Amino acid sequence: MPNYHRILVAVDLTEEATPVLERAAGMARQHQAELHLIHVVEPLSLAYGGDIPMDFSGIQEQLQEQAEQRMAEFGELYNIAKDNRHLMVGRPESQIHELCEQYQIDLVIVGSHGRKGLALLLGSTANAVLHGSQCDVLAVRVGSQ
Repeated sequence: MPNYHRILVAVDLTEEATPVLERAAGMARQHQAELHLIHVVEPLSLAYGGDIPMDFSGIQEQLQEQAEQRMAEFGELYNIAKDNRHLMVGRPESQIHELCEQYQIDLVIVGSHGRKGLALLLGSTANAVLHGSQCDVLAVRVGSQ
């Protein structure tokens, strides 16, 4: 088994983040690795593609503030240094890949719903992270099985 030195855990800040964080914290202890935490806030303009003529800036600010609060909570709970907590804006897979390169991450841990069939073909963040990653990726099954 490889020895990991820097582990990145990517979370969505819902209750489903808990098993992913638990696995990441355990792996970090086992390997005596530095643990990094990332959450990526997707711009609402990307989600709606500019089709809706609305100003999303107020809602986007609220999402950012809520994410900052949850990241601080998770960081404290799992003893992740403030410098290792990364709250970013953009496409999750792109930001995760960039952070992996920047910090020379050995292992990325993400949650996965274990989709099958058409849902798998349509893709997910975990799938996108896996296929574009230069390091190992561990997908932790979350949600209803």
